[in-house]
Amino acid sequence: MLQISEFLSNHVVLTAALVLVSLAIIVNELLIIRRGGLRIAPADAVRMINDKGAVVVDLRSVADFKRGHILDSINVPMMKLDEKQSELRKHQGKPLLLCCALGSVATQAGIKLRGAGFEEVYPLAGGINAWQNAGLPITTK
Repeated sequence: MLQISEFLSNHVVLTAALVLVSLAIIVNELLIIRRGGLRIAPADAVRMINDKGAVVVDLRSVADFKRGHILDSINVPMMKLDEKQSELRKHQGKPLLLCCALGSVATQAGIKLRGAGFEEVYPLAGGINAWQNAGLPITTK
């Protein structure tokens, strides 16, 4: 413990930089959660689908969707999200689980949908890749 306090006192600039970077990361994550919705892990997504009837919205291209997607998901490519919002309004009372390849596009879509009045919007953390890595099934039907 003495070595840590000695290091911190001898390297004030490094310590300050570490604190600032840590705070910036925390603030950024909180803003993303606040604007785009809490990112949901695949196991939690399964519970949300089963318990709350969440609607899975796959934001990937039509070609990627056809190669494999979560069962009963709706394909709304990110490029067409604005024009397809009326289609999503049919599911307004249910949570929307947003899915993309890696999770970053889903977060952006979550921000956009929250701004359009959708309240229960949850990006899938890690996207379809995390879903498959968790051993969960995909379908081509």
